[in-house]
Formats: sequence, structure tokens, C-alpha cells
Amino acid sequence: MRATLAAVAPGTELRDGLERILRGRTGALIVLDDSPDVVDLCTGGFELQVPFSATRLRELAKMDGAIILDRDVTRIVRAAVQLVPDSDIKTRESGTRHRTAERTAKQTSVPVVSVSQSMSLVAVYVGDQRHVLDSSSQILSRADQALATLERYRARLDEVAGTLSALEIENLVTVRDAASMLQRLEMVRRISNEIAQYRVELGTDGRLIGLQLSELVGGIGLSRELVVRDYAHQASTVRSEADILHSIDALTATDLLNLGAVARCLGFHGSTESLDTSVFPLGARLISRIPRLPPTISDRLIDHFGGLQALLAAGIEDLTAVEGVGEWRARVVREGLSRLAESSIMERYV
Repeated sequence: MRATLAAVAPGTELRDGLERILRGRTGALIVLDDSPDVVDLCTGGFELQVPFSATRLRELAKMDGAIILDRDVTRIVRAAVQLVPDSDIKTRESGTRHRTAERTAKQTSVPVVSVSQSMSLVAVYVGDQRHVLDSSSQILSRADQALATLERYRARLDEVAGTLSALEIENLVTVRDAASMLQRLEMVRRISNEIAQYRVELGTDGRLIGLQLSELVGGIGLSRELVVRDYAHQASTVRSEADILHSIDALTATDLLNLGAVARCLGFHGSTESLDTSVFPLGARLISRIPRLPPTISDRLIDHFGGLQALLAAGIEDLTAVEGVGEWRARVVREGLSRLAESSIMERYV
């Protein structure tokens, strides 16, 4: 669906053609692929095989029947075609054009665009999904609200991350702290994905939205995966990282607000008593913040020392005992951890 929305976003010639059809108050049924499955559903009409243009699309839409484009939307393959999808396919639509569009999309797995003449709206069908295109002003309004929400979420995430770092340095982390961090990361991820969807729908009108989104989510990277790696190995039910992330993704908006539900995704019981249980990080998240330290070296350090506290206590000689860590890199790690520890404590108590 996202790829299809990008193809019909403002700034594309296809979107220009759709807007011309809307202004002309005519309907249209447009299939965005000429695969054999689509051809099998076609009867009547005529072949064109001409380069695509918005004006040609508008003129062909005046005729009854569907318009078939190639996959890349560079050529108009057929026009005035009657599509005959399987009538047994269930559809939620009532209008003939929209019913045909939905059934064709479900049967062929090809994107289909339906322009309603009476309601002046454009609906996109991809498989079982249906999406109605809104105007840029409507999408921009929703995107601005989402960006304001993301800004608040990011500020709160930074606070939680700073607190967790200080607690990790002091060896005072509980399940509640780890779950809070995962909760905030997931909230930021979800609202970021929503804004990214708006960015796709806006096309050329969404450039500034994209820049703001990049600035707000910068530096988060693989934080969710690193938090899971730090704490999941101590859970009563040990699960793979992929399973944990999938469980977090599946949480409803209501469940995500419940720290017990997030803790259960990690493998902990999630009760009030369990949330106050002490846990001890491996140090993956903090080590990732040391500049110029390759991930392979980070993994070796974690495997060698087995925990953040042991790593913090390690001297230069201890660090150089790890494969691939020479004296120069050992000093980088030692100084990096010292700076992180100092800054985390300062942020928490000053």
C-alpha cells in the first residue's frame, strides 16, 4: 500500500491525472499493472500501448470501462476495458465501480484506483486494504498534530533514557525501568511510522515533514533491540529477540500504556512485585554510544565481561585481553565509558 500511495502522491503525473479526472467530474477505474492475471479479467476495449500522460488519462476516463497501465506507470496499455472479477469474492462496497475495483485487487493482488464521480473521492485498493486519498491540506494538518505529539514523546523518551543510563551505572535498575524505556521507544516508533505514512501520501508536499521527522527520531536507531538484548536474558521466560519485538509490535495502544504488559513481552511476570525486581544490563545500549566502536567489538566485549558492571570495572589490560581490542581501542572504550558514566550521573543529580 505504501508503494502505491507513493505512486499516486502529489507531484506525480498519475496524481495530476487523477485530479484532472476529479475536476472534470467523471469517474474512472485504473489498474496499475498489466500482468497476465489482470489481462485474464479483461473483455472488450482496445489496446493502446502509448506513453502515459495526465491529459491522456483524463481523456480516456471519459469513456466507460477500465484503464490498464503498466507496473511502472509509464505506458497506457488498454482502455475502455470491462473487468470481470470473480463475483464470489466478498466486497464491502456498494457501487459497481468500487465493487469491481475491490474484487480485482483481491483476485490479482494488483493495485487498483477507483475515482468516484458522485462523491469526488479517490480510493486505492491493494489486496484486502482500502485507502481513500485526502487532500494535501488535510494530511498536512494531521501530520502537524502528529509531529507535535512526537516532539513530546521524544522529550519524555530522552528523560527516561537518561534516568535508565544513570541507574545502569549505579547498578540500580528494575524491570520497571527497562519496561519504561521499551514503552517509550515503542510509542516513538509508532508515531514515527504514522508520520512517515503521511510523508509518503504528501509526495513533493511532504519534504519539510520528512526533515522534521528525521531530526526528531535521529539517534534512536536500534535502541529497542539493544534494550531487549540488555535485559531479556534475565527473564523467567527466555524468548528470542525477534519474538519479543513482535510481541511489543502486537500490543494494542491500551496495553502499551501498561508497564506490566510490556514486561510480559520481555518475558517477566508483569506483576507489581515483578516490576520492582532488580535486573542487571549486559551494557549493549551504553556501549553502542561509544563513537568509532564497531558492532563486532561491542559484541565481543559483552560476551567477554558478561555485564555492564564488570565492563565498567575493567582496566586497560583487561580490555586488551578481548580479541580485536588493542591498546588504542581499549583506551577509547575506557574513556568512552567514563564519559558516559559521568554525564549520566550529572544529568540525574545536577
